Amino acid sequence: MTATPAWTTQKPTALLVLADGTVIEGKGIGATGKVQAEVCFNTALTGYQEILTDPSYLGQIVTFTFPHIGNIGANDEDIEDLTPAARHGAVGVIFKADITEPSNYRAARHLDAWLKARGIIGLCGIDTRALTAWIRENGMPNAVIAHDPAGVFDVETLKAEAKAWSGLEGLDLAKVATSGQSYRWTEKPWVWSEGYSTLGETDAAYHVVALDYGVKRNILRLFAGLNCRVTVVPAETSAEEVLALKPDGIFLSNGPGDPAATGEYAVPVIRDLLKTDIPVFGICLGHQMLALALGARTEKMHQGHHGANHPVKDHTTGKVEIVSMNHGFAVDSKSLPQGVEETHISLFDGTNCGLRLNGKPVFSVQHHPEASPGPQDSHYLFRRFLNLIREKKGEAALAER
Repeated sequence: MTATPAWTTQKPTALLVLADGTVIEGKGIGATGKVQAEVCFNTALTGYQEILTDPSYLGQIVTFTFPHIGNIGANDEDIEDLTPAARHGAVGVIFKADITEPSNYRAARHLDAWLKARGIIGLCGIDTRALTAWIRENGMPNAVIAHDPAGVFDVETLKAEAKAWSGLEGLDLAKVATSGQSYRWTEKPWVWSEGYSTLGETDAAYHVVALDYGVKRNILRLFAGLNCRVTVVPAETSAEEVLALKPDGIFLSNGPGDPAATGEYAVPVIRDLLKTDIPVFGICLGHQMLALALGARTEKMHQGHHGANHPVKDHTTGKVEIVSMNHGFAVDSKSLPQGVEETHISLFDGTNCGLRLNGKPVFSVQHHPEASPGPQDSHYLFRRFLNLIREKKGEAALAER
């Protein structure tokens, strides 16, 4: 009698259970347990640590379309959240292939060990192309991802939990991702063979106050690299408290969740800040918060934008840049009021990716200019913001490029 092939008898140790009852079996990696979240896909080929630690992914399970993830291991430098102890980032991850042994001079540990330490539940060994096609067709589903090394699952309970989860709409996650207190940021961008450096007290020529809805480290590093002293404040900080810090510029950060929910407390603050002539710059959720404060609307996207190969056109320069994106909500460009100009659009689907307020030093973008897919196509936006500050001080503008 012919022996049964081993692959037919292997017991799945992880499940992805969608809200419609679909069950996808795989091999468990990372942390054990289960979590309810929204499933999205990311098309980036590199930067998996930055993606998984980006607070904008809180409440989401990231499916990587690139099949081989983890071969460069993990390190302590490529982290984007500010509070790693709280692990603000993706809650789940899905790979096609098993994680291989790391092969990179910067690797400090195996990715699987890193996932366990971060509390990220993972699944591998499935057809991620098929899952991606499903999401493109049906939209980002609510789901439960579960990992049990013994392969013991109550599937019916998991189906009920996936179906019962309310999803990201109406969910304010900025309160979860934000810092609990104000602090100063001084770390500058990473330099090859040198690592990170620190902005000296006497080098800080400008003061930026960053409203933290789930800010990424590299945003703050780029500000510090432009000689900006950065004070990071919690998401619910009042306009009076922000202005008391005497900022030269105000930054509205990225973050997770439904912008309309976060806007319940953020929009009134931003409207008060806009009554001043202090330059304001927003990224991602901060862009959406600014749009809501100006009277526009946001909407849930079908599959969202998640990746590092997105072409965006800057109408103010006519240039196209390749950018990193991570958002499942977008500003409805048709809702932009008079006096608010659309500055950037996605060349994939024409959705809004930037705006500015005419007559005021105020602008924002939907994409992530601090990331490096171009690799520095969008860094000019930080210099554009700095030039608004310099103009207020009567100083000459820097070249944007």
